[in-house]
Amino acid sequence: MELTKEILDSVRNIEGFPIADDEDIIRLSDPPYYTACPNPFIKDFIERYGKKYDEEKDDYNVEPYTADISEGKNDPIYNAHSYHTKVPYKAIMRYILHYTKPGDIVFDGFCGSGMTGVAAAMCENPDPEFKIVLEKEFEQRGKKIEWGARRAILCDLSPAATFIAYNYNNPVDPEEFEKEAKRILEEVEKECGWMYETIHVDENGNPVKGIDGDVVKGKVNYTVWSDVFICPSCGQEIVFWDVAVDKENGEVLDSFNCPFCNALLKKTILERATVTVYDKALKEYIVQAKQVPVLINYSVNGKRFEKKPDKFDFELLQKIDEMDIPYWYPTDRMPEGDESRRNDKYGITHVHHFYTKRNLWVLSCLYEKISSLPKIKSLVNKLKYIFTSISILTTKMSRYGDRTGNVSGTLYIPSLIKDLNAIELTKRKLWGPKGIISPINSISKCFNNNSFSITTTNSSGNLNIIPSNSIDYIFIDPPYGDNLMYSELNFIWEAWLRVFTNNKTEAIINKVQRKGLHEYQELMEQCFKEMYRILKPGRWITVEFHNTKNAVWNAIQEAMLRAGFVIANVRALDKKQGSFKQVTTTTATKQDLIISAYKPKESFEKKFYLEVGTEEGVWEFVRQHLEKLPVVVENNGVLEYIPERQAYLLYDAMVAYHVQRGLSIPMGAAEFYKGLKERFIERDGMYFLPSQVPKYEEKRYRLELKEQVSFVIVDEKSAIQWIRNELEKQSQTYQELQPKFLKAKHEFKHEKLPELLQLLEENFLQDKDGKWYVPDVNKQSDLEKLRTKNLLREFEGYLNVKGKLKVFRTEAIRAGFKDLWQKKDYKTIVKVAEKLPESVLQEDSVLLMYYDNALTRLGE
Repeated sequence: MELTKEILDSVRNIEGFPIADDEDIIRLSDPPYYTACPNPFIKDFIERYGKKYDEEKDDYNVEPYTADISEGKNDPIYNAHSYHTKVPYKAIMRYILHYTKPGDIVFDGFCGSGMTGVAAAMCENPDPEFKIVLEKEFEQRGKKIEWGARRAILCDLSPAATFIAYNYNNPVDPEEFEKEAKRILEEVEKECGWMYETIHVDENGNPVKGIDGDVVKGKVNYTVWSDVFICPSCGQEIVFWDVAVDKENGEVLDSFNCPFCNALLKKTILERATVTVYDKALKEYIVQAKQVPVLINYSVNGKRFEKKPDKFDFELLQKIDEMDIPYWYPTDRMPEGDESRRNDKYGITHVHHFYTKRNLWVLSCLYEKISSLPKIKSLVNKLKYIFTSISILTTKMSRYGDRTGNVSGTLYIPSLIKDLNAIELTKRKLWGPKGIISPINSISKCFNNNSFSITTTNSSGNLNIIPSNSIDYIFIDPPYGDNLMYSELNFIWEAWLRVFTNNKTEAIINKVQRKGLHEYQELMEQCFKEMYRILKPGRWITVEFHNTKNAVWNAIQEAMLRAGFVIANVRALDKKQGSFKQVTTTTATKQDLIISAYKPKESFEKKFYLEVGTEEGVWEFVRQHLEKLPVVVENNGVLEYIPERQAYLLYDAMVAYHVQRGLSIPMGAAEFYKGLKERFIERDGMYFLPSQVPKYEEKRYRLELKEQVSFVIVDEKSAIQWIRNELEKQSQTYQELQPKFLKAKHEFKHEKLPELLQLLEENFLQDKDGKWYVPDVNKQSDLEKLRTKNLLREFEGYLNVKGKLKVFRTEAIRAGFKDLWQKKDYKTIVKVAEKLPESVLQEDSVLLMYYDNALTRLGE
């Protein structure tokens, strides 16, 4: 198939259309499998491989995946190319095999390096040893694997990401690839190899001569370049390498003495020495931080040596600097951004400044020879794929020291640069112990030379090229707020590819782009809305999310709920143990979270809206939700509690479902708990459908039930839940309970937490012996009314407070918001919400839910 300018015009208005000339987009694309723009061939792909959704004939019934996953990152395929974040494809395979059948279509809207596509294809012909491992894992869970490839649609805003993903997922003839790679490298080495020559010297620094009397030359492996600073005491230039590096122990010193005046110095207080140079590419003089070569590591006859640069080395570098590079190379100005322009102060302002002249020359030569290949597009692009990996590793961002390589997720240039030999690095990247040749052979073998995926470059906030209800499963690893600045980090790659990210709809928190948490949530919500639209009803989305801030986690959760998804299970990866733990609160921080959510069936949605605002609508939701929750979670021979099946979380899910759809909440918590007990079956404090009970009881008979996770008291609600858990074990007096309550872990700010006695009086009952107990559901309604009355009285006191609220009962705010929501007084919800500290509003999922939806109602 051919990608023409006319076809480009048909997708040009789709969000995320990249910034590039049409010719460069067409040159980089390999239709229909990959386009460096919104892919116009996706509908054909779905029509060919997809299965139309028909609820009457649909027999899909799958619980969320809850098994432990411990998958390392040392797989050769995984390491074939570096990218900022990657989920191991073997981990993703487990999800795909659990949620889908052979031939199903999987979607990844933030595909990065394309591991979801690799995982989908590997279901066809996996590594034999890994196949045995997976079959054993699934068998232990009572499930049989249906082997066979799944098809994947891979989408990302970044042309660099989609280019890498496409190359990961499209096999090439390994023999032809290796043949061309060798030929090109031989040509580059013949033309540019002299740039990495150095004179071999003995221990005294004298040139070593061969039998023929000529000086022996070695091949440079890398050159160490050092920053130069100005001593604030004497004004002399000091080379960082000379004064701050302990060569014997290989350590960089925190403080050191000036070699000229003996002043005690620290790097943080020093100014850089600068040098003015003429930039031929920009045709102007520029000022840059001064760096000088201080060490050369080289090889002679396979043996490594080290030396200080000598006259030959300095003259060689000067010769290279004075010559003109005969090939094209990128000279783009780094884009606006704190990360992309962090090096402006050092004079590193354009892409070509990130390279030494020698490496820039070699890379431009290599790129020219790859681009000039009169071969098939997939072969050219596979060679460019190798080039993109080399083009980052050979920059000035490469560190010298104990920790080598680039600083992940940044464009940081260190004070000691390890300037690598670009030719030798390319050889190692191809044929070394961790080289690409082996993974290419593995992918070609496993893929049977077929392409099982199609890749598109655009925003997931606009997926018009994908029909509604056409995707069988979604796996995504979305951007994590302000963790990584993808478009800034990818700019160097994209400068070589000549196609750039259109970051207008990039879902990140970035002050230069004027995107805060609110904008991030809105962008993510739009993406989730589109994913909700394209996913078949009753199917699942898995979100792998690294949570560093409560507010960002709440933003993701709120965005998913507002899009229509119902969250069924949240588990946190315990990296130390390689296992998952149930998450019972949205304040769980600094964990890798696995969020399982589903799209409700169409028949349920229709029935629910016919019964909206009624009790039966509530129980219809609960039935569907219980059907989607895991029945049994077994880890290491022990049953785990399933928090989502507990009464209070079922109530929260029901409330959220109504609020997100702008509906009134038909009943209070006590009434809900009473109805829950009457209509469903309770086992071990969890509720089940009648059809689910036999499976749970069978497991419960054989396995021990693990104690619930210990509660961290973060607010009044969690304090009440802690008390409930204690009293459900046995009734207790105030004197018995108080020491335990004081010892429990408390983590809260701004919270006006009532005394333990008040919490007991408002939520529990006391017998004639003075022991507190959990009230019967029939009596709980009266208690709830009394408590709600007290909370609303407290809330009324907040209405007239001027300025920000500093200390308050969060439960009173929640009760007030719920009451105002029922009265449709959205304006007051917003007014009070804006009095709350922003951190509290963003980190409390319930308050955020009411506030966001009240804003939406006011805007309608």
